[in-house]
Amino acid sequence: MSRIGKEPVVLGEGVSASVAGQTVTVKGKLGELSYTMHEGITAKVEDGKVLVSCVDDENLGNFHGLARALINNMAIGVSKGFTKQLSIEGTGFKAQLQGDKLALSLGFASPKIFEIPAKVKVTVENDGLQVTVTGCDKDAVGEAAARIRSFYPAEPYKGKGIKYVGEHIRRKQGKKVA
Repeated sequence: MSRIGKEPVVLGEGVSASVAGQTVTVKGKLGELSYTMHEGITAKVEDGKVLVSCVDDENLGNFHGLARALINNMAIGVSKGFTKQLSIEGTGFKAQLQGDKLALSLGFASPKIFEIPAKVKVTVENDGLQVTVTGCDKDAVGEAAARIRSFYPAEPYKGKGIKYVGEHIRRKQGKKVA
């Protein structure tokens, strides 16, 4: 039996959940999210908690824990939200918001353009050197941050590029002149 799946999902203050068939919908102050569970996984709402159960734990145990974790992420997302911060390092490197697009000047001939998805909000701070991605959907926030970072990941020699705030880039020694 899944240890994670057995735990109930506690709904915070101002968060409500409903189950219709295989679909769980969670509503809160930051939005509404829904998830369709795998066949054989069921959920019910009791006393401000969502209980996830499994019919055949031997074959569906992985989906049991997964469903519980995703519902928990939805409950946290609609109440508190999720945030990823990116730091841009390098001479002349910066980011600018242009409506619903993020223009990244990263030393290429033309700026890289990232179209901001509808589920996330992107802000640029510190003169274009820090980008913050926020939203209620954990997957969408992580995906948007990863796509922004993929334009120019921080390189190990000089450390320039885009990295997560708090990420440690292991530096390499450059060429030695004899």
